[in-house]
Amino acid sequence: MPVDPNLVIAKVSRRFIPFLIWCYFAAYLDRVNVGFAALTMNKDLGLSSTAFGIGASIFFIGYFLFEVPSNLILEKTGARVWIARIMVTWGILSIGHAFIWNSTSFYALRFIFGVAEAGFFPGIILFLMHWFPAETRARVVGLFMIAVPVSSLIGSPLSSAILVGVGDGFAGLKGWQWMFIIEGLPTLVTGFVVLKYLTDSPSQATWLEPAERDWLIRRLASERAAKESVRHFSLREVFTNPRMMALALVYFGIVIGLYSLGLWMPQIVKNFGASILQTGLLAALPGLLGVVAIIIWTRHSDATGERIFHLALPAIAGGVALGASAAVASPVVSYLLLSIAGMCIYVALPCFWPLPTAMLTGSAAAGGIALINALGNLGGFVGPFFVGWLKDTTGVFTSGLYGLAFMLMLSGVIALAIGHDKRLEASAPESAHDVP
Repeated sequence: MPVDPNLVIAKVSRRFIPFLIWCYFAAYLDRVNVGFAALTMNKDLGLSSTAFGIGASIFFIGYFLFEVPSNLILEKTGARVWIARIMVTWGILSIGHAFIWNSTSFYALRFIFGVAEAGFFPGIILFLMHWFPAETRARVVGLFMIAVPVSSLIGSPLSSAILVGVGDGFAGLKGWQWMFIIEGLPTLVTGFVVLKYLTDSPSQATWLEPAERDWLIRRLASERAAKESVRHFSLREVFTNPRMMALALVYFGIVIGLYSLGLWMPQIVKNFGASILQTGLLAALPGLLGVVAIIIWTRHSDATGERIFHLALPAIAGGVALGASAAVASPVVSYLLLSIAGMCIYVALPCFWPLPTAMLTGSAAAGGIALINALGNLGGFVGPFFVGWLKDTTGVFTSGLYGLAFMLMLSGVIALAIGHDKRLEASAPESAHDVP
């Protein structure tokens, strides 16, 4: 019976993408909801902007140190078991944020939190490589990463509503403590669901018809063969290849913008004179714009087969918007420019990942994806810390926004300089036996 490739990909997408969106939504919300907690937590714990910036950022040090080992373990054990382990442990630690009592406990928990979550994102990217051909990857990764703007769209008003709605004193806890508990519990539960729901590889997909399963296995094997005929990287080479380091630098600049804006935007918006509830609603706009833009932009990238401009243009445009937001005096115009910058950052993220995934296979893919994500996510440490330090030093967010703008534009320029070899996304010619 002939196999319809589009139907196979649609089946796999329906099986995994909505569930993975939920998993990443929980991950990203648990990672950045500390930005909303800061609206009242900082005063309760006596944290300065610098101290908060250090605590929010130190997550990424633990994340960086354990990212590559975690992804190599996932390659051996399979995504199902290892992603479940990651989600259960970070769910417990996310809830644990409710019980910090000073800056030292804040720093320690954030570091351990990063260790626990290390490997989740690159593990999912690796998992998607094992299921989806390269020509579908931008939109598939884009759909998965819709969770990032959705976490802003839903999580911002949700977090602010918990802060205000639950209030201080209920069961002896503050509003920010209840926020961590309420938003951490779904992650913990989802970790156990992962064990039952994920399938490690197409060969285990009993929910596909045998002919569909065989076609997908052959298609992905053909792609790997074609990729290795152009350039095969060993795991050792991944750690020394200049192109890999350049890609990590591109990602570093984008991640600086992502987390700096995500962690500090609630306080930036509140400085415009908004209440906590208004801050939650206003901070959601970049997420709404990002959801729409990701769907349109990543589909266009896959349809045209073009990768570099689809990455570089939003990175550069986001940098311009951030710089302009710091230069204007009007809070309304500044807020709109910040929202546009956030949208551009959201769009650049999924358009980045087709570049490294096109180059790597096997253990080199596990190590390389984790390495790029680990080095890139150091931007999540550097950016929020320097924004907080500059805020304490100057009294305003302006200098920090200029710095973020420069890094985003630099990422776009580097992407234009390194280019992309389209042959890496081709598949080997199919024999008559392989044609569905």
